[in-house]
Amino acid sequence: MSRLFGSVRARATLGATLVVAVALVAAGAAVLLSLRTNLIGEAGTQAERSARAVAAELAARTPYDQLSGLDDDHTPVQVVTEDGTLVAAGEDLERISGTATGAVRPAAARPGGGGDDGDALEPGEIGEETTFTNGSATVDGTTQDYRFAAVEVETHDSGLLTVYAGAPLAAEHGAVRTALTVMLIGFPLLLGVVAGVTWLVTRRALRPVEGIRREMAAITASEDLARRVPEPDTHDEVARLARTTNETLAALEASVERQRRFVADASHELRSPIASLRTQLEVAAAHPELLDLDGAVEDTVRLQRLAADLLLLARLDAGERPAPAARVELAALAREEAAGRAGVTVDAEEAEVAGSRGQLGRVLANLLDNAQRHARSAAAVTVRRERGWAVVGVSDDGDGVPEADRERIFERFVRLDAARSRDDGGAGLGLAIARDVAVRHGGTLTAGDAPAGGALFELRLPLA
Repeated sequence: MSRLFGSVRARATLGATLVVAVALVAAGAAVLLSLRTNLIGEAGTQAERSARAVAAELAARTPYDQLSGLDDDHTPVQVVTEDGTLVAAGEDLERISGTATGAVRPAAARPGGGGDDGDALEPGEIGEETTFTNGSATVDGTTQDYRFAAVEVETHDSGLLTVYAGAPLAAEHGAVRTALTVMLIGFPLLLGVVAGVTWLVTRRALRPVEGIRREMAAITASEDLARRVPEPDTHDEVARLARTTNETLAALEASVERQRRFVADASHELRSPIASLRTQLEVAAAHPELLDLDGAVEDTVRLQRLAADLLLLARLDAGERPAPAARVELAALAREEAAGRAGVTVDAEEAEVAGSRGQLGRVLANLLDNAQRHARSAAAVTVRRERGWAVVGVSDDGDGVPEADRERIFERFVRLDAARSRDDGGAGLGLAIARDVAVRHGGTLTAGDAPAGGALFELRLPLA
């Protein structure tokens, strides 16, 4: 049972059925109440009409035994004096309740008066107000419920009299019972139809979701990220879910492929210094006099730098971000990184940013290494403030970067000069690291043309 109602379709069906059930019960109760009120009102109108007809005859001094309203076999009528004495009643009336008196046989009338009330009726006048009560009566052996109307009339001989006349409520009871029976039979059937239709509609609506789920399960089992979930030809939430899922799969596929290339390239790059170092050590083991100590140290340093670069890239890929509370003065950092480098000039104004001093220093060092590697004679560093941004420019007077390659150079292990040896050019990770650090600091790193020729790399970071 818990598994059944754990599905969206079952919950949607149950919810729709409950909502419709509550609506039907409320509507049914309102219909029954309205029907009963209207039928009781009609019975009261009929009873008032009969009572006023008898009151009119009394106002016209018609004797009790000649009142036409007393001859109706279906209308119980009583005429009662002010002190509650029954002076006239229908001939077939056998029992009555709900009026001023339960008597059914008239007693001798005693003279009455209107009293001293300022609102008393004049002789022959019928009261405008009608009061209604519910009760029962037995007429000619038949007992029914009635709606009684009471009308006052001031007579010339007997004073103030009250006429009670009833109208049967059998039609009201019958109509209410019939409506209730119809509701008790029809409502469950209607709820069954609602539940069935909701179940079918929900199943049809969720069929694409089930297709997405099955395809995602297949992708997980096969680890084939090139597969995509089916996209419905609709413009609803399910279609948007499918498109978003496919976009996520595409991004995941690209990320995994990038990771695979990274691992392959890293293995390839590590192989060279390790092989060189091993060769030198093996030669030294066999012929100690041939040991190239400087070459071994150089290969070890290169291997150490490559391992540090790979470790930093792994940390950046894992989402490492700088602490927002740290503040770095870029002008001082630029002078610090340029110190001791031949042919590098610095023109910097103070610009403070939030981030990691070590990572930002690594960016400047990588950019300066790249500039010195490609410069003919000189490189320059500038720092300026520009509308909420700190802009660091590193330029050289070399050949520059072709426009078609200005984005590709920021990819990992990319070296534009294929003939250039790894010993001279490095592993091709410096610019990739620099851009990743810039992005994680909320900035950008782009390549362009320097004013004096050569390449210009601009680092933009938000001011602290």
